[in-house]
Amino acid sequence: MSQRTEKVQKLAREVLGSVIPTLKDPRIGFVTITSVRVTPDLRQMRAHVSVLGTDEEKKSSIEGLMSARPVLRSELGRQVRLKYLPDLTFELDTTTEDAARLEALLQRIHDEQGDG
Repeated sequence: MSQRTEKVQKLAREVLGSVIPTLKDPRIGFVTITSVRVTPDLRQMRAHVSVLGTDEEKKSSIEGLMSARPVLRSELGRQVRLKYLPDLTFELDTTTEDAARLEALLQRIHDEQGDG
């Protein structure tokens, strides 16, 4: 990955992280940008987000973010100087939930082995 791509990813994460809490859409809950990935040609940008709440609240937050894309893209264009404004998509980051589920499974295996 080039230095330029890494820099754009870092800046985009900062910009999105500061702009999303200011959005007025009631569907958007407590959202944290966990990472941003940009294609090498800087035309596509995928933001991974962590959302607190139920599955329905998570889905609703992603829908709210997707509808706010024009606002978010224009803010990215204003703060991150790029020749082309990348297409922005959002993806739910389930790393935390996956880690907790794995930890619970490992604990259960450990407990079962301790009993036997």
